This record gives sequence, structure tokens and C-alpha cells, in this order.
Amino acid sequence: QVQLVESGGGLVQPGGSLRLSCAASGNIFSINAMGWYRQAPGKERELVASVSSDDNMKYGDSVKGRFTIFRDNKRKTVDLQVKRLRPEDTAVYYCNAEVRDSGSLYEYNVWGQGTQVTVSA
Repeated sequence: QVQLVESGGGLVQPGGSLRLSCAASGNIFSINAMGWYRQAPGKERELVASVSSDDNMKYGDSVKGRFTIFRDNKRKTVDLQVKRLRPEDTAVYYCNAEVRDSGSLYEYNVWGQGTQVTVSA
């Protein structure tokens, strides 16, 4: 079993910053892409940022220039530095990883439990 554990969410004022962290643990053979998604009430889950195993990064259009994704392959972590937060960034943020565990021939998606980010004055 592979698990993703997130931390770092909270309440922040507009214009503020946060750093979200996600750590993978378990019987991991390899990790391909890692990333962050978010889901606001009444909306579909959307990509915030992702980074491949060879450091190719993608960002959602609404966060480009404000959010930065960091990956540490040795520690099996992926962090999201979020700056200049807006009320519309309010959502539950989920960590995601494409993993292969030691007992499998195939990769599969793993999700974290989510961490709430609320941007409000």
C-alpha cells in the first residue's frame, strides 16, 4: 500500500502565502508524475501543478506565476508554494502520484486525503 499525506493548509488573507507539503510512503518501487489538484465547492477537480519524474512541470492557467511546485525524489515529497492568494483559490487541495509498488507491474494513481485552503479577509 502506498499512501500520500498532505500538510500545510489553512486560513490565509488575500495576497498571502502558504506552502503545502505531500509525502509518499509505503512499498514504493517507483514514482512517475507527482502533482497537486484542487476542488472548490460545486466545481470539478482541476490540475494545479504537476511535475514528471524528469522535472517537466505543468501549471493550471489560473496559478501560473503565483504557484511553484517542488519535488524531492530522494525524500519522495512534492511541495506547492502558493503566493498572492486570491479568494478564488479557496478549495481542498489534493496530492496525487502515479506510483508503482513493489508488488505490481503497473502504475496506478494514488490520492491524498486533501487539505483545506481558505482565502478570506
